[in-house]
Amino acid sequence: MIGEICEEYRFEVIELEIVEDHIHVMVSFPPSRSIGEVVRIIKSNSARILFREFPGLKKRLWTGEMWEDGYFARTVGDRMTRDVIERYIASHRELEQGPAQLDLKLR
Repeated sequence: MIGEICEEYRFEVIELEIVEDHIHVMVSFPPSRSIGEVVRIIKSNSARILFREFPGLKKRLWTGEMWEDGYFARTVGDRMTRDVIERYIASHRELEQGPAQLDLKLR
């Protein structure tokens, strides 16, 4: 779903990993967009889709919201290269996280 949202807005998902309570995503996007705007687009659209698809989900969430307000963003630069970020995200696939996905059978 995140990939589809990014494709619609012409963002490129380079790396994506979903863990139990958060996601890591490396996205390339045009300089006409800010990081905050890209995060807002991904969060708001994904929440809207999930709440439409699974109406009971909102009631099961602590605050009734899909995502926390905050986020962490890091840009690629001299010391923090694309390769370093890709390896960091990929490394989460190798960790034992327990059940990594919500049970979305809430209908």
